Amino acid sequence: MAKLSTTAGVKDSALTIHGSLQAERLGRHLAQSGAKATHVFASDLQRASKTAEAICAPQIPKSDGNLERVEVIKLALLREQDFGFYEGKPFYARNRDSNKSGKDNHRLQHAKDPGFQDVETKEAMETRMDSFMDLHLLPVVRGSYSENDPVVMVVSHGIILSTLWRCILKQFPTQSVQLGPGLALRGGGPTALEHLGGWSNTGYVELDVKAQTSITHSTTADTAVNSVLAKKPKLNDAVLLKSLHGYIMVIKAVNCKDHLVGLKRTGGGVGSSKFDEGQRTIESFFKKRKV
Repeated sequence: MAKLSTTAGVKDSALTIHGSLQAERLGRHLAQSGAKATHVFASDLQRASKTAEAICAPQIPKSDGNLERVEVIKLALLREQDFGFYEGKPFYARNRDSNKSGKDNHRLQHAKDPGFQDVETKEAMETRMDSFMDLHLLPVVRGSYSENDPVVMVVSHGIILSTLWRCILKQFPTQSVQLGPGLALRGGGPTALEHLGGWSNTGYVELDVKAQTSITHSTTADTAVNSVLAKKPKLNDAVLLKSLHGYIMVIKAVNCKDHLVGLKRTGGGVGSSKFDEGQRTIESFFKKRKV
């Protein structure tokens, strides 16, 4: 029997066994690539916060007693879209006799019911992400005057991360966004940067943000991005004061899943089971014991 899909936004569902393996792989991948996080922000829902903790685990060698592991800052601001009445309920199928979706038809029928809470709007999510930017992300970026630039990781959920990306993008003046070497727009054509596509579980976007004086312009990247930013509205003076005016953002990776190569979900529904932190992975039984 096929499992009925349900909506899971702010419902605090557990991290699955497969999700834990994905997070562990991502942590090792980032550590091996030399990415050492200085700031980690995560949704306070456990499937995201535990993912963040698993990603941070390999960042600092256990034998190094002089370095402290970066703290995961858990924020309600980074929770997934709130589906309101529909949290944990089945997706409603489209009625063939109606142009509206099943959810829209259901909303019309029950909007006046006592206790009915509608789905969080796009505008409300944008307000949340603007607040996260103003309170947490922008102060880190603007305050980076040390020799070592901050490395910020944000661990959250698919829908809200797409909203956050659009909020990040609007912080930059026109022509201040570049594509990294070898990164093409989706389909090779002029796809709007606002819609880079969805993220897979633990698939990540890598952005390099620097002051304009500390980065070398790429003519090829400028040409490619200019074509997709042509319709982006210019920022007025009031917006520029709150934006990253004077910075350039290079998009280095989109939905990168290199760390997931060769990883397969355990069959029989085991991979979707709740992860138990006391469990040991099969690899741990074959690790050489230190003498």
